[in-house]
Amino acid sequence: MTDYIYRKNGQAAGYRQGGYIHDMSGRPIGQLRGARVFTMSGQYVSEIDDGMVVDKHMGNPGSIGSSGSPGNAGSPGDPGSRGATGSPYRDVFDKLIS
Repeated sequence: MTDYIYRKNGQAAGYRQGGYIHDMSGRPIGQLRGARVFTMSGQYVSEIDDGMVVDKHMGNPGSIGSSGSPGNAGSPGDPGSRGATGSPYRDVFDKLIS
């Protein structure tokens, strides 16, 4: 079963595979260390909460360094919308793709 990452509006934006976050086309765009999310180059972005990349104001633990690239994991298919959430946190998924 694919572990999708959603936007606050409920649309799937990516998915987890191992210690990485991939966009919906399979391109690796982020690294995971527990609930912490980092760019592929290792810069801290935010946290994972309720299947979303959100700013929980947890402070910045710094960089973990580049991990290299795991390669393209392929498209997992579209799960459809899960519906908008009432999360109190700001959606920051775009920090992984900018």
